[in-house]
Order: sequence, then C-alpha cells, then structure tokens
Amino acid sequence: MRTFVCTCANLLYFDSTVCLKCRAETGLCPNCRSVGPLIHVKPDGQKCGNTGCDVRVLRCGNFAEIGCNRLVLSHDGNKSAVCDYCSLTKIIPDLSIDGNREKWRKLERAKHRVLYMLDSLGLLFRDDTVNDVPSVSFEFKADADEPVHTGHKDGCITINVGDTNDIKREKARVEFNVPQRTLVGHFRHELGHYLWDRLVQGQRQEEFRQLFGDERLRDYGEAMKLFYANGPTAGWQTTVISAYATMHPREDFAETFGAYLDMATILDSGCHFGLAECSSDDIDTMISTYQRIGIVANELNRDMGMVDLVPELFIEPIIEKMRFIHLLAQTTQRHSINAEPSLELV
Repeated sequence: MRTFVCTCANLLYFDSTVCLKCRAETGLCPNCRSVGPLIHVKPDGQKCGNTGCDVRVLRCGNFAEIGCNRLVLSHDGNKSAVCDYCSLTKIIPDLSIDGNREKWRKLERAKHRVLYMLDSLGLLFRDDTVNDVPSVSFEFKADADEPVHTGHKDGCITINVGDTNDIKREKARVEFNVPQRTLVGHFRHELGHYLWDRLVQGQRQEEFRQLFGDERLRDYGEAMKLFYANGPTAGWQTTVISAYATMHPREDFAETFGAYLDMATILDSGCHFGLAECSSDDIDTMISTYQRIGIVANELNRDMGMVDLVPELFIEPIIEKMRFIHLLAQTTQRHSINAEPSLELV
C-alpha cells in the first residue's frame, strides 16, 4: 500500500486518522483517493485538504465505532452516513459481546485495503444499474447454533469472525497447507468467486474451461468432501497455484485471482517505494518483477523466521491462468470510472 503526505510534509498511511506531527485530522478521500488533512470550513463543515481536491467531506459514520478513516462526500448523505466501503457490510458482529468490536474493526480494515486495490485495478464490485447487477455485499458472523462457513454465495461474502483469531487462523493455515491464510487473503479469494459470477459466467466460460477445467463435470459438494478427506492431487505444483486450487475449477480460479491481487498489490507498493519498475500492461513483466521482489522479501522473512511473502511457483500453466485474469482486469478497467490509469507500475 502507498503512503501519503500531509501538508506539513509528514508521512500518512492508509489507515491514518490523525497526523502525528501537526495533529491535523486526516481521512481517505474518495474523490482524490488519497489520505490527507481535513480542513474545517464554516459553519461546521470539512473539506479535503489535498492539493487540487477541496471537495466537501464528512467522517464515515463508523469512524466513532471502529475508526474508519474513509470519508463521505458531503452531498452523498448526512452526518450519519457511512462510507461506500462500509455500506457494503450488511451484517456485523453482535457488539454486546466483548471483543466483537475489535473483530469488526480488523475485518473492515482488511476489506477496505482489498477494495481499494480493486478500485485501482478497475475491477467491478459496485452496483451496475444499466445491466441490473447488484454490488457485492458482506456479512460478518459468529458461530452460534450452526457453524458459520467463510464463503461466497450469490454476491454475498460471509466471513466467520473467528478468523480474526490469529491462533485459529494459523492452525488452519498449517492444517490445510494454505500459505496466504490471512484476513486480506480471505477477502481476495472470496472476491474471486464473486468476480467469476460477474465477469466469467455466461461471458467467458469457454475460455475459462480451457484453462481451469470444466466446472460442470465436478459436483462442488462432492469435490469438497474428497479434498478434505484425501488432500490435494499429487503433483499439483505443476498445474495450479495452491493445494486448495485442486479442489474444483472455480476454486482454482479464486486462488489464482487471489494470487493476481497479491501480485498487483505488492508491485504497486514496490513501485511506489522505488523498489521496482514495470508496466501494468505487460503480465510477463509483472510476474518477473514480482518474482524478483519475492526472492528478496522471502529471504528477509526467512531471516526473521517468518513464512515466505511469495510462496507460489509461477510456471507456464499458472502464468496462462494469470494472463486470463489480467485480461479480465484490463477489459473492465477500460469501462471503470474508478480505475487509476497507471497504478504507478511504470
């Protein structure tokens, strides 16, 4: 993720709500897509203080609840309005239970970080009123009489709030051999399922089947039972991005999509901080640059006894699948008003 600069020249970060140097209130403006200071205007309004922006803004209604720093354009609602990212969450944890507010905060922060990158790539997740396609929605639930399964169905992504527990998540990471089992990873994977429904189903399914396999030939429920009973297919590293991707062609797509978002995000950060240069139009250059960054990052992590940042092996069958997802991103970017033209990958 990128850093931003306050008018006092101090660095601001994606989640910053106040500048630690000049103590100005700060927020993430949806107009200029940057974190900057809030300037008070009479009688009781605020505007974005980023150079060349100056739009009137409000604090998200969840600022007091969980510290959301994403702002709301003042003409979009009243003082109780929540930001466009928070508004996509339809069910939150029961706040009368100790610890649930912090779990909600962790989930929203991870979700916001992933949605910001989707906006940067121009990948569609908001309402499409022309084609009558609803936006993605989120439900954050806890186990009760029935266990809650993290997953996607009909445009709704459900996340079990228990996944905010680092110990529980680490146990599952080891048990199921899922290197990128993080909250951010959950959102990227499940959004892959959502975008399969939105961008592939009924539009590019034949291309998908040539690369990932025919999803009609394997019952999903049966495929899941077999995977958890027997584990991944032997030699999976030569055809798919992860062990979990062997379960079903649609899981292969979601896992590959998650890896694509991992790559795009790391490259965006790497280029922003001057660690690499590459073109966002060239998937082969993106992958080779990501591999070079990965070698350095992996060794640094190993020096600290941590898991690899980039655990995947990028061989030709996987690269072809990444190329397909990159083409989806490029196609939708041309039609998205939210996409940035370069992602700093220049």
